[in-house]
Amino acid sequence: MKNTRIKYFYQLIASHLSILLIAFLILSLLFVRYVEDFAYEEKAQELESYGQKILEELESPRPGAGLQSYMSILDAQNINFIVFDQQSRILYPSSGNFPPVVLTQEEWNVIEQGDTLVVNRDVERFEYTVTFVALPYVENGRLIGGVLLASPISGTSEMISELNKSLLTTILIALAVALLLSLLLSKLHVSRLQRMQKAAAMISEGNYAVNLPESQFDEFGDLAKDFNKMANKLQQSSEEIDRLENRRRQFMADVSHEMRTPLTTIAGVIEGLRNNMIAEDQREKGIRLVSDETKRLMRLVNENLDYEKIRSNQVTLAKEEIEADELLEIIQEQLQLQAAEKGDVIEIETEPGQVIYGDMDRLIQVLTNIVKNSIQFTENGRIVLKAFEEPQYMVIEVQDTGSGIDVEEIDLIWRRFYKADLSRGSGQFGLGLSIVKQLIALHDGDVRVESEKGKGTKFTIRLPHRGKVEEAAEE
Repeated sequence: MKNTRIKYFYQLIASHLSILLIAFLILSLLFVRYVEDFAYEEKAQELESYGQKILEELESPRPGAGLQSYMSILDAQNINFIVFDQQSRILYPSSGNFPPVVLTQEEWNVIEQGDTLVVNRDVERFEYTVTFVALPYVENGRLIGGVLLASPISGTSEMISELNKSLLTTILIALAVALLLSLLLSKLHVSRLQRMQKAAAMISEGNYAVNLPESQFDEFGDLAKDFNKMANKLQQSSEEIDRLENRRRQFMADVSHEMRTPLTTIAGVIEGLRNNMIAEDQREKGIRLVSDETKRLMRLVNENLDYEKIRSNQVTLAKEEIEADELLEIIQEQLQLQAAEKGDVIEIETEPGQVIYGDMDRLIQVLTNIVKNSIQFTENGRIVLKAFEEPQYMVIEVQDTGSGIDVEEIDLIWRRFYKADLSRGSGQFGLGLSIVKQLIALHDGDVRVESEKGKGTKFTIRLPHRGKVEEAAEE
């Protein structure tokens, strides 16, 4: 069996019109019923009012003349009345074409109880459909009979019929207007859905450059806003994937390039030793060269693994309060021999009692990388390590008197495998400063570089005090 598909546009129109039609029908029925009851009630009250006056006239000494005048007045209004006794015999008028009074026992009970009997529609006891009332006629405390007044309902029926016609006309006009509004509103809603459908189709094809009109008017506006956010996030994810893929290619190219030289050197030296192509006095130098190149390869692998751990948040910091002079002295002791080989001097400038809040091992790693970088580009110069306090931060500075960095290269030094001076065969890979950047970020700190070609470089690290870190964690 084929599944019947109905467009949302027609569903909206059908739902709008069906709701309006049902509402109109219910309201019309209730309104007509209310008007009909109101008309019959008004007629009954009118007849009862005349009946009260007739009863008053019956109590007068000479009721005949008054009753005759009432009969003339009521005939002009197409109202008939009679006075009857308990045997349903007509007492007044003595002659006329009014049918005999035939009341049920329940109706007689109402009159006997002294209440007014009201019948809005009667189609059986008279020649035509009438509304009639019967009032008890009591004389000297004794029930004589009653006074019955009857009026054809043709006038009331005609009024209700005219009302129904007017109501039907109003309903048709209202439905026409409702249909027009429903068409406009349905077209508006469907067009907004169609825009979203086209946007979804674009996204499914990989085109995330969509921008749906947003508004605060209804849920469509909220949906468009969320849709745009989703598209933006998908766009960012796509760009990030592309960046990661480019970085992966670049990484493979960089690693291949960096590893090719040491591997070529190692292979050449080993081949030379195996074939006795290296002189005896050069063998020790060759072995030392193989050892150095092997250490380079190990450092490359370790630094890359460390960098990836930091990037993927696999590194947990063990923060503590560290004496600044103790930290700087450790760096000085570890690297002073390496600095001396290039004629450099490492100096410390700090005041006792200065405290740095961070991970001791990771800060040693950070400063070691920075100072090694300074040693690499400084010959016969000074490398000064400073630590001092600011209101919200502890500042560490590493300043050298080396060759410096070109201004356009300062932002590039944080990239993986980047070398500020490619002409120098330093043997250092460009991973160290990338790791520095990541570790300082894990400390919620900041690292900046100032350099001038030929005059040296200064690295400035700002680490927040312990109180500020704890406040940020609580927030």
